[in-house]
Amino acid sequence: MTTLPATMRAAVYKGDRRVDVEDRPTPELGPHDVLLEVSHCGVCGSDIHHVLEGWGATNTIGGHEFSGRVVAVGDAVTTWSMGDEVIGGPSARCGECEFCLSGRPSLCAGRGAVGEGNSFQGAFADFVKVRDDELLRVPAGLSLRHAALTEPLAVALHGITRSGVQPGQRALVTGAGPIGSLTVAALIAKGVSDVVVSEPSVARRALCERLGAHTVQPEALVPPPSPNYLVDEPFDVALECSGNARAMESALSQLKRTGTLVLVGAGIKPPRFDPNRILLNELVVTGAFCYDGDGFEAALALLASPGFPRDDLVEPDDVSLDGLLGAIERLSTGEIPAKVLIAPTRRGVPA
Repeated sequence: MTTLPATMRAAVYKGDRRVDVEDRPTPELGPHDVLLEVSHCGVCGSDIHHVLEGWGATNTIGGHEFSGRVVAVGDAVTTWSMGDEVIGGPSARCGECEFCLSGRPSLCAGRGAVGEGNSFQGAFADFVKVRDDELLRVPAGLSLRHAALTEPLAVALHGITRSGVQPGQRALVTGAGPIGSLTVAALIAKGVSDVVVSEPSVARRALCERLGAHTVQPEALVPPPSPNYLVDEPFDVALECSGNARAMESALSQLKRTGTLVLVGAGIKPPRFDPNRILLNELVVTGAFCYDGDGFEAALALLASPGFPRDDLVEPDDVSLDGLLGAIERLSTGEIPAKVLIAPTRRGVPA
């Protein structure tokens, strides 16, 4: 593309559960910026929170799980060329603090408050502007459509890293939204075959069964009568992917002694954990924020590997910008089991 349009279409959050598709100026590039024509952008749980629960700032463009092609570069960019197929990677960190130096850049001391001061305008638009050091190349043979799964798969992989789970151990996943299903697929790809998923949605349970997990409804996870006791078949690890307080509490109750609960999903309502269960059984409760240091590279490699169930993990039909709000609403109810991909170039395609 040699001549860029002056404006682009973008899905803009207007507040009060409203998203409008508007014409916005095509982003102007600084010396180290790259402009992408967006191929696909996944709908994240945070997008649901932003639109339906009012977390988002008004008049902003969401979408951070994206793939695309380079159509313009800033004057100082030397690493990218027109037509390169890329995905948006993690934000650049300081590289000097104790967390960056220990391979945990998501905890960078200089990252600032989460959700504050972020001027990024996302990829629910025809074009998105990205710094040249915040892009990764899509491997040969991996489609841009499937490459849009990289960011959420990196989130799932980080949760697995924090759990320390190994082949031969039992894993519980609570919540089978897109992060939960990606977690299941990654666990099985890593040789953890004894995976149980707790999820109320019939469609999402069916997806996880296709991926190779056993599934139960949440009410099947009955806690023991006392923190002194364990369930009959306790789990080595539990990965809580829903952000639901009751699911967090339930997951803790299913662990073996010395078991680990990893909080992957974000939620507003806090859980009420039984401290005696944690104390008497020496349980570990930890969080998983964003990614491993090499999380995006690992996610791209896994997505490109033979046999990884890429098609199962995305909805079969792309959705246009006009269908974004409908997709968010259906995702929030559990009606849609897999990752919804927004394709900005599709016109008038409903959710």
